[in-house]
Amino acid sequence: MSLDTIIKLKNVTISHPDNVVLNSIDFEIAKGEFVYLIGKTGSGKSSLLKALYSELPILYGTGTVGEFNLAKLKSKQVPYLRRKLGIVFQDFQLLIDRSVKENLMFVLKATGWKKKSLMESRIQEVLEKVGLNYKEYKMPHELSGGEQQRVVIARALLNDPEIILADEPTGNLDPETSAGIMNLLFDISKNGRAVIMATHDYPLLKQFPARTIKCVDGKLIEMNEGKEEVIDFEQLG
Repeated sequence: MSLDTIIKLKNVTISHPDNVVLNSIDFEIAKGEFVYLIGKTGSGKSSLLKALYSELPILYGTGTVGEFNLAKLKSKQVPYLRRKLGIVFQDFQLLIDRSVKENLMFVLKATGWKKKSLMESRIQEVLEKVGLNYKEYKMPHELSGGEQQRVVIARALLNDPEIILADEPTGNLDPETSAGIMNLLFDISKNGRAVIMATHDYPLLKQFPARTIKCVDGKLIEMNEGKEEVIDFEQLG
């Protein structure tokens, strides 16, 4: 694995209890790279992301995320792996009875932060990065869908992760709001973090071209080789 490689899977099989989802796949991502995962519902996009944060096991093959060996990961190591990852979900998963600041404070406390002044400072830093400097005392229901997703991205950035895993992050957003979220995710990748985004939103791929991998028939297929190459939409299926 090269110094720039942050994720590497070799001959990996990923399975749910009742069926194999991805079989004998190879997958490699470098620091600062932005990668789309596309494919039909049930094709394995979310399962691949879950394997990377150790919610689904690797049955065969070898896999590394940063310095963590997924195939040999012990349960007590999983929280440390997940601190290296920022996870962004389509449905936000914010605590609805807590303010933006309290949502972020909850994560910091849960991941071992102790000093209040450092936690306050970190919250201000991530809210500034996502353009929500003055929204810290708002409740989730007082925010638009795009603002809620920005809070989710801020939450994902709290522990300065090396990798962002985004599962349909624009799925519930209008096109203009989606474009704002995409610009934010691309800025994050330009700052050296790998970003893997599972999506059905194919117009975004044309608007924001990047490396694209399709999950189909239990395999991963590279749709393009260069970051700037726009893929053929007829191939998407």
